[in-house]
Amino acid sequence: MAFEADTARSAGNRAQDGQAPPARSEEAAGAQTAPESRVGTARSGGLPAGRADVVIECRGLSKTYRDFWGRQKVRALKSLDLQVFRGEVFGLLGPNGSGKTTTIKLLLGLLFPTSGEARVLGCESLDIRKNERIGYLPEESYLYKFLDAAETLDFYGRLFDMPAAVRRARVDELINRVGLAWARRRPVREYSKGMSRRLGLAQALINDPEVVVLDEPTSGLDPIGTRDVKDLILQLKESGKTVLMCSHLLADVQDVCDRIAILHQGELKELGRVADLVRIREVTEIRARNLSDAGREEIRRVIEQHGGEVEGIDNPTTTLEDLFLRIVRDAEARPGRRPKQIA
Repeated sequence: MAFEADTARSAGNRAQDGQAPPARSEEAAGAQTAPESRVGTARSGGLPAGRADVVIECRGLSKTYRDFWGRQKVRALKSLDLQVFRGEVFGLLGPNGSGKTTTIKLLLGLLFPTSGEARVLGCESLDIRKNERIGYLPEESYLYKFLDAAETLDFYGRLFDMPAAVRRARVDELINRVGLAWARRRPVREYSKGMSRRLGLAQALINDPEVVVLDEPTSGLDPIGTRDVKDLILQLKESGKTVLMCSHLLADVQDVCDRIAILHQGELKELGRVADLVRIREVTEIRARNLSDAGREEIRRVIEQHGGEVEGIDNPTTTLEDLFLRIVRDAEARPGRRPKQIA
């Protein structure tokens, strides 16, 4: 959904979620315990610090939920250091309760951090000036059931003060882009979950945002719809947009993300490029075509001597699902482990 509309409901959402602005004493305590920033260390995923194209940045970002008496209830996020760069698709992964949604809400200014800081598009996360440059698709789309697709998008376009002609053109473009042209005049209450998800994605793009935040974007979609959404994400990347996405469908993440961060119990456990993380470095794989039985026992030079064609000598890869499960299980067995740098 377009973030402007979500911000307008932020106070109500906080109340509904049981969240409230932290007391002054909590902020002061968080400031005293905030760790030094480790941006540019092993947590940078092998990318240099201090780049000018940083779009999203977290430094020592922490969030503790407290009960009515101010006692610590849940420490949802612990000293997160993270950078997301312009034009990349970044995946935020983790099991339920790992801090993914908390991180997104902190970045969007829907929650107040206990300590540390987050910046989006050069602005502090609580600065509302950034809102008109962000598109947000929450895990559950907030749609008015009595409106149809065109009316829904027109409504959110009005929130951004878009001129009528621009708004109409944008609505038509997005309805076609998400494959809802055939149902544009049907009321949303008649939509399936997959159709509602497509409309929610169109909402997130109505303001032509620079940063798109997607929480479970393929939830409820059939295989064709899932492929369409993944293609759309790649198109957004090609047009220079920055995409931050959460998903439990790891194959989807592996298909579209440049880099990923894996969280577990509020802590960052792994960060790096997908291609590097899934590579099995201790194994070398040689693929050849038309190789004789005698040539199978030789290396590149002998393969060529036997008339074989070497297609590649590289490290084989695992799947992102296997990597994810291994990291989570390792985190449970060794809770203090920090992510290693991927060269």
